[in-house]
Amino acid sequence: MASPRLLCAFLFILTLEVSLVMGAPTPDCGPIQASDTDRIQFAENLEFLEAEFFLRAATGRGLDYYEPSFAKGGPPPIGDKKANLDLVVGRIIEEFGYEEIGHLRAIIRTTGGIQRPLLNLSAQNFANYFDQAVGYKLIPPFDPYANSINFLLASYTIPYLGLVGYVGTIPFLSGNTSRSLVAGLLGVEAGQDAVIRTLLYEGGDQLVLPYKITVNEFTNRLSEYGNKLGMCGIKDEGLKVPLYLGAENRTSSNILPADANSLSYAGTPAEILRIVYGTGSEYKPGGLFPNGANGNIAQRYLHKP
Repeated sequence: MASPRLLCAFLFILTLEVSLVMGAPTPDCGPIQASDTDRIQFAENLEFLEAEFFLRAATGRGLDYYEPSFAKGGPPPIGDKKANLDLVVGRIIEEFGYEEIGHLRAIIRTTGGIQRPLLNLSAQNFANYFDQAVGYKLIPPFDPYANSINFLLASYTIPYLGLVGYVGTIPFLSGNTSRSLVAGLLGVEAGQDAVIRTLLYEGGDQLVLPYKITVNEFTNRLSEYGNKLGMCGIKDEGLKVPLYLGAENRTSSNILPADANSLSYAGTPAEILRIVYGTGSEYKPGGLFPNGANGNIAQRYLHKP
């Protein structure tokens, strides 16, 4: 749970050195200037992602069935399918999907909302991401819809990105209504993330068939890859860590990733875009958002010369 500050600083410095050597721009890890509305609407991109992924996997139907007006004419996701989930996981993911409908409603009522961005929920897209995370091509390709464990692994970083995004947003909100809304959203996102991580932790030492990789090792690889893409130090950790990284350096279990004082990590819009795009660049869309995210903040990066 707890990552020593020196280790985090080392990773950040290493990232800067690599960027300089490769001639890449220094990653933006600082706060941005934006209105409350723009900050909340940026988060709406992730709420669309969660709603569509969870609803379509659990029920076979998405927002266009449950609340078609929320999309504001935005394109439906591509590549999604109903997942082969067991009864317990299926009910949990279905509930999560309905919760995301409520989140979107609250955001739309408060800020007016944005158009749903194009989402790539295809098995191939997730397979590509998992290949990059483990460092080689998985055979057969990873399929998030094949079973409950695969789907939970595919969901592993999704509510978590919403969580760290909201933690990073709250200090910069000026209005009481905005702070109240985001605090409420954060509470449920944190709960969803904890449930997903706990379900995976229960079978952490089991192999994810047909691969010779355990659940715990997959989570470690996914967290490491997310940190690599985000380029702002350690913001995510796997389910089982060395003792010196555990809470108070006394446990190797890591159901709730957090810093040295067991406080949640905070993420910036740029970091989050680098991860969900899968490109390591907030200026280059791809991954889950092939055409980029919507709203003023995300579009600011896409249109920057």
